[in-house]
Amino acid sequence: MPRMTAARAAVEILKREGVTNAFGVPGAAINPFYAALKGAGGIDHTLARHVEGASHMAEGYTRTHPGNIGVCIGTSGPAGTDMITGLYSAIGDSIPILCITGQAPTAVIQKEDFQAVDIASIAKPVTKAATTVMEAAQVPGVFQQAFHLMRSGRPGPVLIDLPIDVQLTEIEFDPETYEPLPAFKPAATRAQVEKALTLLNESERPLIVPGGGIINADASELLVEFAELTGTPVVPTLMGWGILADDHELNAGMVGLQTSHRYGNANFLESDFVLGIGNRWANRHTGKLDVYTQGRKFVHVDIEPTQIGKIFAPDYGIASDAKAALELFVEVAKELKATGKLPDRGDWAASTQVRKAQLQRRTHFDDVPMKPQRVYEEMNKAFGPETRYVTTIGLSQIAGAQMLHVYKPRHWINCGQAGPLGWTIPAALGVATADPETPVVALSGDYDFQFMLEELAVGAQHKIPYVHVLVNNAYLGLIRQAQRNLDINFQVNLEFENINAPELGVYGVDHVKVAEGLGCKAIRVTDPSELGAAFEEAKKLAAEHRVPVVVEAILERITNISMSGSDIASVNEWEDIATEPGHAPTAIKPLKV
Repeated sequence: MPRMTAARAAVEILKREGVTNAFGVPGAAINPFYAALKGAGGIDHTLARHVEGASHMAEGYTRTHPGNIGVCIGTSGPAGTDMITGLYSAIGDSIPILCITGQAPTAVIQKEDFQAVDIASIAKPVTKAATTVMEAAQVPGVFQQAFHLMRSGRPGPVLIDLPIDVQLTEIEFDPETYEPLPAFKPAATRAQVEKALTLLNESERPLIVPGGGIINADASELLVEFAELTGTPVVPTLMGWGILADDHELNAGMVGLQTSHRYGNANFLESDFVLGIGNRWANRHTGKLDVYTQGRKFVHVDIEPTQIGKIFAPDYGIASDAKAALELFVEVAKELKATGKLPDRGDWAASTQVRKAQLQRRTHFDDVPMKPQRVYEEMNKAFGPETRYVTTIGLSQIAGAQMLHVYKPRHWINCGQAGPLGWTIPAALGVATADPETPVVALSGDYDFQFMLEELAVGAQHKIPYVHVLVNNAYLGLIRQAQRNLDINFQVNLEFENINAPELGVYGVDHVKVAEGLGCKAIRVTDPSELGAAFEEAKKLAAEHRVPVVVEAILERITNISMSGSDIASVNEWEDIATEPGHAPTAIKPLKV
């Protein structure tokens, strides 16, 4: 039997589980693992500037392609605690990433040794499993189980903590005969699907709400096929955006308090039945449940049995992987259609498209300083349907979701449940690493951008090009808008007069100089008429220099973005709505008034 260190065995397992890329920061307690990583070869490593950044890179990497599992690596103590935010982000959105940490020697873990912390206990609430491996012989089994857990049921992250003496201990392990464990995924039965379809067929104005579980299951094509078979309009959640193209005739818009369309909410409020698949009824999607649920029946399909009934009780629930369920939904729907037992939904579907053409928000403004809506209009013109957008939280994300267009699954890569500031830059680097051939465009407000801007140097060092659109109003815009309810405007303004850049006025941080200092390219735009040219130049610079390119748009200081504080029937439209086609020239449908 071959003998090798436990660290080498772990690396060999990573390769046989399909891992080709890792992100991390070495340190004394994890150096034996790094030695094994170098000795084994076959796994490219990206050196992050912050260990939290490595965890977000791993998450962006996972989200980009079906089957990807991002790996992040750090040393003992603060490296593990730094990655907790990444683990929380991953579990909140059901994203599998593997976090590997070093640890003090087993004999002194409980003796307050340098950088010894019980990271497994800290990580347990935000992982599917978190284990400190105390016996070297257990390392292969723990890694094998980690991949099994990440892929089984509702996907999610796992942490493995490796004491340095465990890493260095030699064990017997044969990589050539290693096999991954088969993943377990619950599957719907035909009887369950038939019952769900009976409920759908009894309705007059049904909708499908597809969530991120469909993207995780790589089942988007099946969802589109089922929607087309039954003629049922679709309102994707934010995590499901891109499952069917925005310009599909059955796409009825997004619903919610914030990241929603006027026509999406209006269409939902006209419905009488909702089939949710792979979604979790997030509160910023539903708003007040009495408004959301009144007058309609619900069927909920989810891979996690305990998710069904967690937010509200559906009329019928099915515990199933989205792909397994949709295969049956398509099969049964085809049979019903062949026998003429599917209702004609043409009039209902057409009515959703009428609202799509009538209920639009204005994007075209010529103001200087510019309004953010104009930025997204110009992005729609400059970045085509192949673009992968990456963003996390804030008014920039909310407005982007209201006004940008997405045409494919995994082309809106958004941290949905956790929403940590700083996520966007490292996640975009992970996405661009996973798919260097597809244009990647990140979107940040100034505060999100400043949280982890040091990671831009990673893109410069490792030649990871992408375009980063930075909308700068020198404000914590979303928090400022929320503080209106308390009649305060407190500790949310970021403006100051930069003594080194007086030309910025009160906009403070010179993001162009900072980006250039980190080895990247940057363009500042103050006039909306110059945005299009700036985006084109950014694409050229990224291709030429193979580095991230920042396009900073200087916005008016205060813009209130459309949203509701309570329910989907009372969204406040702070800005003028579109009343003529020129107000929304990049809308999916030409405005009809």
